[in-house]
Amino acid sequence: MRKKIVAGNWKMNKSLKEVEHFAKAFIDITSDSDLKRSEVMLFAPYIFLSTLQSHFSKKNIIIGAQDVSEHEKGAYTGEVSAPMLKSIGIKYCIVGHSERRKYHTETNDQLREKLIRLYENKITPVFCCGEQLEERNNGNHFNVVRNQIIDSVLSLSEEMYKNIIIAYEPIWAIGTGVNASPDEAQEMHAFIRQLFSDEAGKEFAAQLRILYGGSVSPENSESLFARKDIDGGLIGGASLAAESLYSILQSSNA
Repeated sequence: MRKKIVAGNWKMNKSLKEVEHFAKAFIDITSDSDLKRSEVMLFAPYIFLSTLQSHFSKKNIIIGAQDVSEHEKGAYTGEVSAPMLKSIGIKYCIVGHSERRKYHTETNDQLREKLIRLYENKITPVFCCGEQLEERNNGNHFNVVRNQIIDSVLSLSEEMYKNIIIAYEPIWAIGTGVNASPDEAQEMHAFIRQLFSDEAGKEFAAQLRILYGGSVSPENSESLFARKDIDGGLIGGASLAAESLYSILQSSNA
């Protein structure tokens, strides 16, 4: 049985004081039993990773990075490499978030290189994919997601992507307050699982964890997570407050 994941993506939010307040509040309301049934991950800005690691050192909460450079090292001012992340104990990293694709014009080839760098450093990627509203409306959403996965992930050897986590995030639902319906989300998750089944085999696809992202909230998380192929969520705004993230964790454990 696939263990569900409740993953918070803080994006470019919080001050150090706010990070420390969140950590204290989340520790206070979360019991060890809450963390046994579902995995909790927090993807924070680079400068807060070590702070969060120290706060949650005695809790079973995974701290991850929001991005990584496709380069191993060199004259790339402002970039953070996979070896750097490895050196501070980071074992999970988001790759290909739609905001990176849009604002930094990241290509599938670049994302492929990032996946390779993470593999080389034993860091598990959370690979994001998803379509724009126009692409869904014209019926091209399956092809868009398929191409994103084929070009970046499935162009690698299975050894390189064997531990990957997929996050389906319809771009039209990110930060808009409009989420895909449970039926729409389930349909795409089933499509992604079948794609991996066709390319990597049924056994691989059966254990692959696929998260939903896009305006996940305490109000809709239980109905989303109850679907057969939805293994948790990559959560944006609702992960910024300890109480709302805890509510989503509770729905994951329901």
